[in-house]
Amino acid sequence: MKTTVRNYYLKYIGLFLIGIVADIIVDVVQTYVPELLGTMVEIVSNNTNVSLADISDVVKNVIIIAFVLMAGRFVMRFSILSASGKIEANIRHDMFLKAERLSQRYYHENKIGTIMSWFSSDVEAVEEFTGWGTIMVVDAVFLSAVSFFKMIRLDIVLSIIAIIPMLALVIWGNRVEKIMSDKWEERQKQFDALYDFTQETFTGIRVIKAFVKEVQELKAFSKVAEENSNKNLEFARLSIKFDVYIELIIGVTMSLLIGAGSYFVYLNSLGRPIVLFGHAIAISASKLITFIGYVDTLIWPMIAMGQILQMHSRYKTSIGRIYAFLDQEEEIHSIENAVKLTDCKGKIRFNDFSFVYPDGDTHSLHNVSFEIKPGEMVGVVGKIGSGKTTLVNSLLRLYNIEKGKIFIDDIDLMDLDITNLRDNIAYVPQDNFLFSDNIRNNISFSNTKADMSDIRKAAKFADVDDNILGFSEGYETVTGERGVTLSGGQKQRISIARAYIKNAPIMIMDDSVSAVDMKTEETILNNIYEKRKGMTTIIIASRVSTVSHLDKILVLKEGTVEAFDTPDNLLKISPTYQKMVYLQKLESEL
Repeated sequence: MKTTVRNYYLKYIGLFLIGIVADIIVDVVQTYVPELLGTMVEIVSNNTNVSLADISDVVKNVIIIAFVLMAGRFVMRFSILSASGKIEANIRHDMFLKAERLSQRYYHENKIGTIMSWFSSDVEAVEEFTGWGTIMVVDAVFLSAVSFFKMIRLDIVLSIIAIIPMLALVIWGNRVEKIMSDKWEERQKQFDALYDFTQETFTGIRVIKAFVKEVQELKAFSKVAEENSNKNLEFARLSIKFDVYIELIIGVTMSLLIGAGSYFVYLNSLGRPIVLFGHAIAISASKLITFIGYVDTLIWPMIAMGQILQMHSRYKTSIGRIYAFLDQEEEIHSIENAVKLTDCKGKIRFNDFSFVYPDGDTHSLHNVSFEIKPGEMVGVVGKIGSGKTTLVNSLLRLYNIEKGKIFIDDIDLMDLDITNLRDNIAYVPQDNFLFSDNIRNNISFSNTKADMSDIRKAAKFADVDDNILGFSEGYETVTGERGVTLSGGQKQRISIARAYIKNAPIMIMDDSVSAVDMKTEETILNNIYEKRKGMTTIIIASRVSTVSHLDKILVLKEGTVEAFDTPDNLLKISPTYQKMVYLQKLESEL
């Protein structure tokens, strides 16, 4: 089902109805003000000596109207703006959930900065239109209708003359909206570019500093910012021109109305009312003031019309971009009646598995077949680009694969519920990403129910407990964005602790001890042998020493399985493994 903002409106229809009813009451009550002004003029015209008693009823009515308007506007704004704020929150929530469900391919094809602009400026444009836009539309429709109805009751011909410029404004505004919508879309695309550049610059700030390219990046940023500024100015100029034309039409209309109306009052006072289209305009001074008051109440709807057109042009573009995001096809999803692993043993089987990345044209893995028995500890080695990470990404089902190729506990991977599958796997990725939070929360991220003793045990398992206690704030130490305050080895070990505390039946470590010294690596491996005995563990490594004591080792060469056997047998049958062992010995001798 296609995403539509109507669903969000219906969700908070109660608040909108309360606000709209309050707005209509305000609009109706507001039109009584010109009548009170006309009454005041009539009282003054008919009495040379006006006392407070003569105008007491008028004053009371003015006070009552003031309180009604105050209360009505408060209820109107509180209800409608609260609803629009909730819609904004709902849209962001749905977009965030959508972002979590989208595949890796989507993020390869779309820049993060662009996506962030959808979450910020585009959602804000939608919130603005659903809130203030709703208020202005109700005002423009009902206030105009009530005022025009009362104007006709006073004088139909004069009303038609006064309304002609406003009808011309509506027709012209519809033509302008298309231009403004196109300008806003251009502005948003340039805003995306600014977001992309900024996000990329902050991500690579250490590289920029290392190569002393701050000035170069500043010049590049200035160019992107200037282009963004130009697009903003183009839109702002168009908006200002439209506002000026509206004010000009309003000013001319009011000037002509006051001038012509005064002349009509003068002729009527002489007993010679002017006749237009067979209708005698017999209007008094008090009725003219009332009539001008009605026209004055139409000024706000006219101004609102211009703002509505501007907001709608922004809304139309922004909601289109949001719809496109929310309606993206979710490639990775569980099938209907997906199977759940209730007691995962950790048996893994690859059956003639081949894989090509969505944007690639060559096989990253080709005809891969092997079987890991429950509780086995298996290493994966091979040259860079041999397909080691692709292998575990497929096991986590980060990409869709062909059925009948990968099995866990003899159940086809494609038949498994994705959430349940990933719940049964603890993963330590190559990119040891840490959140900008304290170390305690980073470790317990995979198991929020863990207490401090569990967190300490996980840290000791990863041999990082002593390092953490050495910090002035211990486990409350904030790691900074992506763990910037920690060394590479510390980040790796905290990532290992985060995976271990999950206590999953399958654990995958993707080159997770490459940044630690040999002694620390040995401690971590000994802990794996001791603490994860009987649980399936896969360790991808660049050093042979990391996997040389495991049950079996899978050797990959150019995306194919060269060998899968015990370390001792590999020394006899695998040239790649033999070479890695020889080079490691040579390195240690040097």
